[in-house]
Amino acid sequence: MKAMIVTYGCQMNEYDTHLVQSQLVSFGADIVDSVDVADFVLLNTCAIRGKPVEKVRSLLGDLRKIKARRPLVIGMMGCLAQLEEGQQMARKFGVDILLGPGSLLDIGKALESNERFWGLAFRDELHDHVPPAPAGQLQAHLTIMRGCDHHCTYCIVPTTRGPQVSRHPDDILRELDLQLAAGVQEVTLLGQNVNAYGVDQGARLGGYPTFANLLRMVGRSGVRRVKFTTSHPMNFTEDVAAAMADTPAICEYVHLPVQSGSNRVLRRMAREYTREQYLAHVADIKKHLPHVVLATDIIVGFPGETEDDFAQTLSLYDEVGYDSAYMFAYSARPGTPSHKHFDDLPREVKTERLERLIARQKDWSARKNAAKVGTTQEVLIRGEAHSDGFLEGHTRGNHPTIVPAAIGATGPGVYSVRIDHATPHMMYGTVLGPDGHPLPQVPRLDPQAAALSAPLSMA
Repeated sequence: MKAMIVTYGCQMNEYDTHLVQSQLVSFGADIVDSVDVADFVLLNTCAIRGKPVEKVRSLLGDLRKIKARRPLVIGMMGCLAQLEEGQQMARKFGVDILLGPGSLLDIGKALESNERFWGLAFRDELHDHVPPAPAGQLQAHLTIMRGCDHHCTYCIVPTTRGPQVSRHPDDILRELDLQLAAGVQEVTLLGQNVNAYGVDQGARLGGYPTFANLLRMVGRSGVRRVKFTTSHPMNFTEDVAAAMADTPAICEYVHLPVQSGSNRVLRRMAREYTREQYLAHVADIKKHLPHVVLATDIIVGFPGETEDDFAQTLSLYDEVGYDSAYMFAYSARPGTPSHKHFDDLPREVKTERLERLIARQKDWSARKNAAKVGTTQEVLIRGEAHSDGFLEGHTRGNHPTIVPAAIGATGPGVYSVRIDHATPHMMYGTVLGPDGHPLPQVPRLDPQAAALSAPLSMA
């Protein structure tokens, strides 16, 4: 069997894709990257916003046309699969296999059934499953928990991924050991709310460390770099910032979603914290990590948001001085309380406010990144950039970085890089050698000059 997985959405979905892909390989499947040669196409879906849902709908339409011409098994997994909205799409487009986020280990049973298979249960064995490490990668994701016990009024995750279940620390460390043995140098710990690790349904689990202590355990494992996402401000503790400060492997990067700077909007969102409490967390982080890189999520145009509410979001952005932000216009999702009880704002209002927020973000990101020019940053190079002769990677602070390929630095690895130029969304630098001097760049061949210098054919 030739199988292809198309992944939409968050890093958790990327992790789930690896989990399912490793199972397919163990069954003898060949993983391919083209629909044209695939016997089985599996869509790993996202339901957080409307745009990824529409992408899935469009691709399912294309796959149905292919299936009418030749044998093709169509599968759908992830958050959208767990919802009635996704199940209606599955029926409409002839999906053969439907797996919710809690039934990923049913993929073998589904393929063996040779008939339509829908698995939507939340199975406990998923939390104990340790997938093999990704081969040939310096980065890896590591899930420490699944589900969420919060009920933000705009969010569908508690429905699609169920209540919070923390993985046992022994399973987390066992998976980490496999990743380190495979050459992984940067691990990102994943959870819908990592700060609540070890406290499921409001109760502290016996034998489970706090998230801060889990960070320390992972940081002492020998891994070079540790990151984590996502942090819910409601459960953030100062001990997390302290753990980051006293554990060198943990990167100085915190993604702390705020969603709005207005207390009135935060209450309507059911975020369970105030602007003042959020800013107190930021103060704790900066106290322990003066050079921290801060990122956030912001929803613009939430139902009932006034111009004054939005102005408070802009002022909070200035008060924190974020390095970067993921910004979205509110997208009503069926099944959420905000969709059921609140009236949406006009699209043009949401769009105009989003444009203003993006402008604010670009200004702050430009200033923050400009301050890095002339500094030396540790950059994990992932591989070739889109432009020939250049490599791409990211710093410990998650800044995307481009460097010319250099003698001794022509592929993946962790390098010291001098930042020479910066834009709001990208840094450009030069790879340095152990002596702190730039490594000689790999000569970039001019294709036209190469053609002129090539020997003439005698044919």
